[in-house]
Amino acid sequence: MSRETILLVEDNPDEAELALFGFGQVCSDYDVQLVPNGEEALDFLFARGQHAGRAEQCKPSLIILDIDLPRVSGFDVLKAVRGAAEYRFTPVVILTTSDEQADILQGYQLGVNSYLCKPVDFESFADLLQQVSHYWLRTNTRPGSGGRAS
Repeated sequence: MSRETILLVEDNPDEAELALFGFGQVCSDYDVQLVPNGEEALDFLFARGQHAGRAEQCKPSLIILDIDLPRVSGFDVLKAVRGAAEYRFTPVVILTTSDEQADILQGYQLGVNSYLCKPVDFESFADLLQQVSHYWLRTNTRPGSGGRAS
């Protein structure tokens, strides 16, 4: 059985490394793919550009998205995801440092499933990643899963 893919969109190299390390500590059940900007996120999601050869089984089951990204903003990535039939039910979690009410409101208006602020310490960050991935990929019942969590 192949592992489910999580697409992590994070431009800050330190936070990306911390997230990957955190996933490695708590979530070895998943294939975490990291992209550093919104443009590459769209390429990965829609199997184009440098990700044109992405295997169908690597299509993300969960997208964890920062909003302040170079090239294409996280909000624009979210718009594209929600506008594509193939990702209509894919959970998208915004994980960001912004706790601005305008950002939170915009995220929910665009169809994000959850908006979370990044914890400061590693242990809390790793715990949050575990909770998010476990909830959306194991506990939550998704369309097409036969009425059960996958």
